[in-house]
Amino acid sequence: MKDATPKGPTLRQFQQRFPTEDSCLDHLMRVRYGAKHTCAKCEREARYYRVKARRSFECEYCGHQVYPTAGTPFEKTRTSLRDWFYVMFLFTTSRNGVAAKRVQREIGVTYKTAWRMCHLIRHYMGYVDGDDALGGPDGKPVEIDHAFIGGFSPGKTGQGDKMVVLGMVETGGNVITTPVNSISSGENMPIIMRAVKAGSSVTTDTATSFQGLARTANGYDHKMVNHLRKERVREGRTTNTIEGYWSLLKRGINGTYIAVSAKHLPKYLAEFEFRYNLRKHPHIMFDLLLQSFPRGA
Repeated sequence: MKDATPKGPTLRQFQQRFPTEDSCLDHLMRVRYGAKHTCAKCEREARYYRVKARRSFECEYCGHQVYPTAGTPFEKTRTSLRDWFYVMFLFTTSRNGVAAKRVQREIGVTYKTAWRMCHLIRHYMGYVDGDDALGGPDGKPVEIDHAFIGGFSPGKTGQGDKMVVLGMVETGGNVITTPVNSISSGENMPIIMRAVKAGSSVTTDTATSFQGLARTANGYDHKMVNHLRKERVREGRTTNTIEGYWSLLKRGINGTYIAVSAKHLPKYLAEFEFRYNLRKHPHIMFDLLLQSFPRGA
């Protein structure tokens, strides 16, 4: 019997772990600098001790101070670290996203502040997740498809003013999504060739933008599933995984965010990618996000 997927932290566990502002600052210091590190001033391996009434720690030898919040979203904000940590906790434990209105209500900040917090957190979710190439000759099959987000589309195949998203997912593995201007092969093919390793087994629908995949320099083993003929599987290959991911993404955007703009769509895509790609490891999502800030001087 396979081990069950570890569960993510509960709200009570979060509250016990970070009961105060000081506990949040201490944790940020540890994950960014460690218990000891080389002092930038005296160049000695030193421990750092908290400076009273300031968000800083000082070297045990020369008194040089470091600020754990420097270079993070927490640097120039009056919002408490504990509130920031709580919102990050919400983002890593929610399936369908976190609306700025909810953040505004729960921590008592303005909508503008809540909106900014949410977008900065999405940015770091994308930074942590990255975009490692998918598939490979010995890797998992890759499914590729387009989704149309927002706007209004007159007719079954009309794009209208909807935003187009290209998605690539390993069957049972990770997903990569990116906004594109159109479904043309000229724009989409270079993106696919960068994101999907040469020699991969690739499955798509019969859209013309995908029909040249087998002839690219990457030498894909390409199969097309004809949805117009009610075909769901072609030689054991399917696009069910990517279609399921589109359902998850649209449910989150339509149900939680109602609408997103083209300008900020990449951040929302990064948020959903982060949670999907770490779905088998929900217990580490929050800690990975807290470790995403590059170390300061």
